[in-house]
Amino acid sequence: MNKITFLKDKLIRIAIDKMNENDPSHDINHIMRVLSISEKIAKEEGADLDIVVPAAIFHDVICYPKNHRRRLDSQIESAEFARKILKSIKFFPANKIEKVYDSINICSFTKAKSPDFLEAKILQDADSLEAMGAISIMRTFASAGIMNKIFYNSLDPFCDKRKPDDAKYALDLFFSRLLVVKSRLHTKSAKFMAQKRIMLLKVFLKALRSELSEDNII
Repeated sequence: MNKITFLKDKLIRIAIDKMNENDPSHDINHIMRVLSISEKIAKEEGADLDIVVPAAIFHDVICYPKNHRRRLDSQIESAEFARKILKSIKFFPANKIEKVYDSINICSFTKAKSPDFLEAKILQDADSLEAMGAISIMRTFASAGIMNKIFYNSLDPFCDKRKPDDAKYALDLFFSRLLVVKSRLHTKSAKFMAQKRIMLLKVFLKALRSELSEDNII
């Protein structure tokens, strides 16, 4: 077992112990998907896995619900936790800890911060890709159930004549985030991966519009 594999396994175990298990859209499976995407992009883009791997594993280790008053603190608290853990690991390069911290702290879509180094761009891209495609549909409606959101606005489900209100309607998240996050991607690898995922979202919306029309909902 090489050093990066040993480190990854150790950090995953720590993340599992720390994470809240009540949110399926931000559970260890989400972490593992973002980690896998991050590693793939990092290898294609020539990034430092010493930074990318722990940043991906800890990026949502502390995650308040989107309707929680402290929701905007999730990233910085996750970054601080990552810093604390990495400082306790003797063989982890001390000069890379702050880049892990910064990668996590600026990852949030809501805060709309733009990274200025490759590893942070990769983490943000990987997390953004998780907000596209089939998994993102599952995550959207899982979160909607937890927060008691309405599936869609019955008068205008697809935001044709109004601004999206994703705090109230689950489907609105497609128009405020899922379909627009592609424009924030940084790496060539992520932009290529996003194409198929965006197409799937559009297929879903087309099918839903057709069903609602057939049922005389719209």
